[in-house]
Amino acid sequence: MKRLRWLVCWFGICTFGILLIFAIPGLPPVGDVSHPYRDLAVRAAVEHATANTVASVNFDTRAFDTLGEEAIFFTAVLGAIALLRPARHEKDRRLPHSGRVLASTRLAGYVFLGITTVVGWDVVAHGHLTPGGGFQGGIVAGSGLHLAYVAGNYSVLQRIRPLRLLEIGEAAGVVGFIGIGLAGLVCAGSFLTNFVPMGILGGFLSGGTVALLNAVVGLEVGCGVVMLLSRFLEQDLVMT
Repeated sequence: MKRLRWLVCWFGICTFGILLIFAIPGLPPVGDVSHPYRDLAVRAAVEHATANTVASVNFDTRAFDTLGEEAIFFTAVLGAIALLRPARHEKDRRLPHSGRVLASTRLAGYVFLGITTVVGWDVVAHGHLTPGGGFQGGIVAGSGLHLAYVAGNYSVLQRIRPLRLLEIGEAAGVVGFIGIGLAGLVCAGSFLTNFVPMGILGGFLSGGTVALLNAVVGLEVGCGVVMLLSRFLEQDLVMT
């Protein structure tokens, strides 16, 4: 069995190496001004009224690839939560006494908790217009919630994070992405086709389905980050 694995490994390496050797001569020279992919991506973004070309590529030109990335994130969070679930020999213990937090640190933490949350969802909402999007904004919003732990203690964080709703939100983000794709299949004949009215370039209601996909990805990523960190903190602070 070990020998078979090595054979498969070397077969893959050799095949990839041969293809790479044939592909390298076809690469454009360094400093070449011809960038066909860039030109096509910018043109597609303008045609679909998406001011952020990167978002246009992620959620329009190659939206199917982004669905795979979202599925990878969802599976990774699910796997980590399953691995970190309490074992039979583990049990809850009393939370350790939290250390003293400076009043200035506590104030800054609680103030920036609200600011970070708003900024995170603003990045999601404007992902089709400015740099950012669902992945980036979801990370900011999800991780920013944990300023309650940094500025206060674990009990405060426990009170303000509705884990059950976050589980539903994470699943809803994945289902929403697939649902938008199926809507494109029904309405336009192709999965994840941008079928929503495009609006005016630079306007908030523009980009068609790009803004919608940004929103569901932000929901899934934001909820997933909180769920993942909840398991790590539980293992570190609560379980024994």
